[in-house]
Amino acid sequence: MPEVLSAPLVVEFPFTRSLGPVQSAFLTGLRERTVLGVRTSDGRTLVPPVEYDPATAEELRDLVEVAGTGTVTTWAWNPSPRRGQPLEHPFAWVLVQLDGADTALLHALDAPGPDAVRTGMRVRVRWAAERGGAITDIACFEPYESEAAGQPVPHSGEFADPVTGIVAPARLDYTYSPGRAQTRYIEALADRRTVGERCPACRKVYVPPRGACPTCGVATDERVEVGPAGTVTTYCIVNIKAAHTANLDIEVPYVYAHIALDGADLALHGRIGGIPYDQVRMGLRVEPVWAESSSGRLHPDHYRPTGEPDADYDTYKELI
Repeated sequence: MPEVLSAPLVVEFPFTRSLGPVQSAFLTGLRERTVLGVRTSDGRTLVPPVEYDPATAEELRDLVEVAGTGTVTTWAWNPSPRRGQPLEHPFAWVLVQLDGADTALLHALDAPGPDAVRTGMRVRVRWAAERGGAITDIACFEPYESEAAGQPVPHSGEFADPVTGIVAPARLDYTYSPGRAQTRYIEALADRRTVGERCPACRKVYVPPRGACPTCGVATDERVEVGPAGTVTTYCIVNIKAAHTANLDIEVPYVYAHIALDGADLALHGRIGGIPYDQVRMGLRVEPVWAESSSGRLHPDHYRPTGEPDADYDTYKELI
């Protein structure tokens, strides 16, 4: 039994979105040190503003300016800030109802310790030194003893050079363990072998193995070597180049296909190379081209034609 593998992985991509008139005004206002809310038909002021009333679904456009001071309605202490959070030292996450607002805004409170934070305490916005039209233009909140400010005042929502779109980086750091079955599969790849597992009930061979049959739900343990050649069952032509992904730095267009390896009852996916993209077809017989990953392990970099005649449709139609 090999040692079960694990590795740190990161999923990261830039999330780009356009802004409607309400969110555009809100974020542009933060850039100008102005906090805007939106008023509902029943007189409530929502901060952050939304485009539709959460109670009635009515479209909202009546913008108002609220104060940069407010009251903590609830909080939680964060002793170990993570990458990308508002402050690098311990702080409190707080919901702050700004003066003039009827809802609370989530942000960070810079406080010396949890004993310095309480529900009902007064705080104010600490503006970032450099602002560009994002929620991070509020660097954090800080304790501030003051009386509650007055009512919100109408605001046109108009600013010079309004923010019309934002790019928010999304990132997930985690440790992945493939488990027993896929550890065996990865270890076999180091010997240029592709190994699946057979279900003891339906006798189907699954590659990559999952440790259990997805059809019958019973555990699998019998190892079966398949391939190395296989058949393209279906495919797609990729015309958009992957961004910021070193291991997918491939010129477009290229083909990504489902490939039924000989002896397997489940098609795996892989890139097709060694043939013009417009000549790839269902039934094409292919074989792996092996490469070494950054960790030193071998893996099929892509699949190329074997030169054999195309497979008959009836031999792979159940695997499409």
